[in-house]
Amino acid sequence: MATEIERKFLVKSDEWRSLASGTVYCQGYITAGQSKTVRVRIIGDRGYLTVKGRSNGISRLEFEYEIPVEDAKEMLEHLCDRPFIDKMRYKIPFAGFIWEVDEFFGENQGLILAEVELANENQTVQIPDWIGQEVSGDWRYSNSCLVKYPFTRWNDRS
Repeated sequence: MATEIERKFLVKSDEWRSLASGTVYCQGYITAGQSKTVRVRIIGDRGYLTVKGRSNGISRLEFEYEIPVEDAKEMLEHLCDRPFIDKMRYKIPFAGFIWEVDEFFGENQGLILAEVELANENQTVQIPDWIGQEVSGDWRYSNSCLVKYPFTRWNDRS
């Protein structure tokens, strides 16, 4: 069984920008509910299908499979909700962890989030200076929620 354990944060400065180059991601959701999500993603020229279970704290089941990119394109076009999540992802090593910084575009323009994956929920992680408020427990910042309630439409962005 695969478990994703992840903490998510807002990014408060641009100090991270010089630390990595980014990769374009486009993803959509076949289903996105509280108990499960099924995501289709294209990263560069590769396709992926991911199934995630209900969150329990900062943990949840996650199963990801590489699929032909042409299949991913067809699924995005015909099976996924709109808008898609379009973002640039930067992978930044810091203090023994890889921080993934997502800079969102389109309907989520202006949102920049950082995530770090952990081996267990109690693992201690050193926080870089450019990291701001933790939003791990705030459902609005999940990618599956950003499809239904895009960042540019939020009235209160706090």
